[in-house]
Amino acid sequence: QVQLVESGGDLVQAGGSLRLSCAASGDTHCISNMAWFRQAPGKERELVAASRDDGSTWYSDFVKGRFTISRDNADITLYLQMNNLKPEDTAVYYCNADPGKCTVVVPGGYWGQGTQVSVSS
Repeated sequence: QVQLVESGGDLVQAGGSLRLSCAASGDTHCISNMAWFRQAPGKERELVAASRDDGSTWYSDFVKGRFTISRDNADITLYLQMNNLKPEDTAVYYCNADPGKCTVVVPGGYWGQGTQVSVSS
């Protein structure tokens, strides 16, 4: 089992910045890829950015150039630095971890409880 706890969500004005954190605990040795998703009211959950086990990263087009995903492998913490925030970034942001290094099947991986990001215009 892997537990994920997100923090850092807040209410900010457009153009502002936030840094989200996701602290992992439990069977962290199983974690391979990690990612941030978000879900706005009335919309489906969408992938924002991903940090692969090989060190590479991926960003969705709507955050590319504004958000930066990073990872501290020492204490297995995932970060999302969000700059130049826009009202359309308002959503609950979720951390996701894939236990790909262990022979365990967890469809969709592990999820945190989410942290609310609200951006006012």
